[in-house]
Amino acid sequence: MSTKISKWPAGTPMWVDLSVDDVEAAKTFYTGLFGWEYLSADDDAGYLLAQLNGHAIAGLGPKDDPAMPSAWTTFMASDDVNATAERIRESGGQVLMAPFDVMDSGRMAIAADATGAVFGVWQAGNHIGAERVNEHGSLCWNELHTSDYAEARAFYAGVFGFTYHEVTGADMVYATCLRDSDRREVAGIHHDTQIPQSDPAYWLTWFASDDVALTAARAQELGATLLVPVSDTPFGRMVIVEAPQGDVFGVIAVAPATTE
Repeated sequence: MSTKISKWPAGTPMWVDLSVDDVEAAKTFYTGLFGWEYLSADDDAGYLLAQLNGHAIAGLGPKDDPAMPSAWTTFMASDDVNATAERIRESGGQVLMAPFDVMDSGRMAIAADATGAVFGVWQAGNHIGAERVNEHGSLCWNELHTSDYAEARAFYAGVFGFTYHEVTGADMVYATCLRDSDRREVAGIHHDTQIPQSDPAYWLTWFASDDVALTAARAQELGATLLVPVSDTPFGRMVIVEAPQGDVFGVIAVAPATTE
């Protein structure tokens, strides 16, 4: 478990939010699955902060475009969103939503990387992002799934200064991303050969569980589908879930307690 009270270092995936058609149905699902509670963000968009024990975990809100699929978006920390947006353009990505202020909460942008994966950038104000991580029901990992592994690595190195640690195995090409400030592993890039050519790359959100099999069974009871069944892997027991509205996320066994 890790509690965070100050802003996250630049380049860290530090927040995820969910865009869905039916926010109330999503609240019911994730409360039933992880025990989340909710706090209004006090804006006109109906955005909610999911919490565990009074600490921010994730965001939920309605889609901006009903034609878009329900999805979790990964946000990366930045000390200067404007400068990060410029590096995104210089590195072959697209800035889909130019930097703007979110009241006094922070400043953000939405972008697509050079392989098409959408992500957010967040410069903290009053809202630092996730305040609890690496415990049951909270964010614990974010990884990019892309069919253009080399292009993705070059992009994130150019934008966030990532270096990489190869963890490639016999049937997997994968690298962890080391943030520039302290070379700590903060994310992963997976060369995913199963992505259809017509589909873009994407960031997958992983939540921690203290009992993956039980969480998977509960997800099914709540109407979810298991896209990848409960499996024991070198990284721990895991499962990939598609929620009733189509949002996809991973669940993985809780890592040993750490401090940030």
